[in-house]
Amino acid sequence: MDFTHVLTDPCTMALTAVMALSLVILCLYYGLFYFRIGHYKGYSRKSKNTDSDNLPPVSVILTAQNDGEWLRTNLVYLLEQDYPDFEVVVVDYLSSDDTQFILRLLSENYKNLKIVTLLENANGYQGLKYPFSIGIKSAKNDILLLAEPECMPMDTTNFSWIRSMVKGYVNNHIDIVLGYCGIAYKPSLFNWLQQYDNLDYSVEYLGAAALRHPFTGNGRNLSYRRSLFLKNDGFIYHYNIPDGADDMFVNQNSRRRNTAVVLNPDAYTIVQPQPTFLQWHRYRKHRIVTHAFYSFWLKCSRFAKPLNVFLFYLAGALLLALGTFPWQILAAALALKLAWQIISVAQATRRLTVKPIVYILSPLFEIYFLVANTFLSIFPLSKK
Repeated sequence: MDFTHVLTDPCTMALTAVMALSLVILCLYYGLFYFRIGHYKGYSRKSKNTDSDNLPPVSVILTAQNDGEWLRTNLVYLLEQDYPDFEVVVVDYLSSDDTQFILRLLSENYKNLKIVTLLENANGYQGLKYPFSIGIKSAKNDILLLAEPECMPMDTTNFSWIRSMVKGYVNNHIDIVLGYCGIAYKPSLFNWLQQYDNLDYSVEYLGAAALRHPFTGNGRNLSYRRSLFLKNDGFIYHYNIPDGADDMFVNQNSRRRNTAVVLNPDAYTIVQPQPTFLQWHRYRKHRIVTHAFYSFWLKCSRFAKPLNVFLFYLAGALLLALGTFPWQILAAALALKLAWQIISVAQATRRLTVKPIVYILSPLFEIYFLVANTFLSIFPLSKK
């Protein structure tokens, strides 16, 4: 191998340094997030069971807007939970379908179902923060467990979702518990893209919380104390932003000592995949619209991974095109990166019950979302 140009050509030296540094950063990221989630000890299935007499009462909160079909299918799984003292509060907000009829029918069989009906938009703001806050204020218990109408527990055989999530409140200083929500599997490329996107997003916020730097949560499986919500004035500081009831609240109120992560299969929820690319694209836009309100350093840290993916492939391609660097070393660096990435992602997919096809294709999906997320950030929602 000829290393003459590496030591004498400034351009080659710069590209080599960029590629090497990017490789190190990416390997650290895969290890600290994907690999760590795969081996996170936290509050897992092996955590000792809490005595039923000492379990705190829980209020499950959902906001429904023309979600009758989802409520008909999924709500019974929440109402049948194996937990000594809990209620399910459903806020029916401006629904024009059969949501109200389904809720009334269920309330005849389940006394722990509380229905709050809102027939008009009293505050004039868009989004579901207003009805969501009404549901929280209507709850009678301090421990709140949040979900959405399209959610259901991933394990529908033992009804232990509430019990498993409550294990996160191991002591009095825990105010927020972050959970995981998966996407139902279907054998198609479109589904695999959704699986990877959800996995990457989940690993990012769960991994950050496991590293004691929580910054967001997922409202499809999230818990916090009602007292924390009321003490910090709920959503009052961002009512004018339609999205981010889960994202912005956790971002503003989570701390390294008051936030816990629960990675127990009994505590996972699941939703059906988006049926069309347009609906999925719209969902992803809504998910990132609040990122503009993050702190400067948080924005920089979230930008680190895609930037280094771009620099790694760009520097490698330029070195290969220039022909001033041994291609064998470039191939070895690429093989090292791909191998460690696949191994690390495989640990997370196993822990979060995601199909192996996702980690096998993860290098290709990473490049796809590098481009797709760039366009998503450039052209955000056109809402004020």
